[in-house]
Amino acid sequence: MTKTIPAYQRIKNAILDNIHSGKWQAGNAISTEMALAKEFGVSRMTVNRALKELSEERVLERRQGSGTFVAQQQFNHTFVEVRNIAQDLKSANRDYQAQVVSKRILTAAMLDDELRRKFDINKVAVSSNTNADTTVMDDSTGADSSSDVDVLYEVKIIHFADGQPIQFEERWVDAQKVPEFIEQDFSVVNTSDYLIAKSPLERGSYTIRALAAPDEIAALLQIAPQSPTLVLRRQTYSAGRVLTFVKMWHAGDRYQFSGEL
Repeated sequence: MTKTIPAYQRIKNAILDNIHSGKWQAGNAISTEMALAKEFGVSRMTVNRALKELSEERVLERRQGSGTFVAQQQFNHTFVEVRNIAQDLKSANRDYQAQVVSKRILTAAMLDDELRRKFDINKVAVSSNTNADTTVMDDSTGADSSSDVDVLYEVKIIHFADGQPIQFEERWVDAQKVPEFIEQDFSVVNTSDYLIAKSPLERGSYTIRALAAPDEIAALLQIAPQSPTLVLRRQTYSAGRVLTFVKMWHAGDRYQFSGEL
């Protein structure tokens, strides 16, 4: 089945691209609903949905009788400090590489209990973000097959410093909010940077625990099974919902967390 991006999401992506490229800056008025509807060949209702969601995400500000404006805050940053391991290593003059272990699309039926809880998805229904605009129809029967709608994207990536694995990243992303995420080359594109650019983050929470490495994780990090690891678990939110949940496994003798107070 060919994957298509809903019209409202294409409009959102185009608006975000204009903001991040500097074409539309904070305080600038954006194109009118009528102009956007004509540009994308859609109804004003579809445009209205895109603008409404971006307003809820605090990217845009809608002023009655005046139009829609780029809100007066920085959208390429977040209240949560999300570290970019690639930049951290390069800043330390270390050679950085990323290797994608796997990428896959998950439907609701494929999720374990932890992911269902994190993303508030029940066992049979897709995310509440799914609506008439994104319902999938079976090509042969025309029957509703919403249970097969993409719910989450999963990527697994090994991050290397000077040729040695230093972090293993397991990440899950809301497929409705960032439909093009799975198409990116994450050996080149940093996952966190991409998500911040496409769907500004509002808040997040995290925990760091010391755990013995399971066999699979140990093999990926090239350490002995049951060796100590530091595991960062983080979930970040956009428009009031979890956008991404990530587990980052760090080889205990190769990595430390530090900062300034």
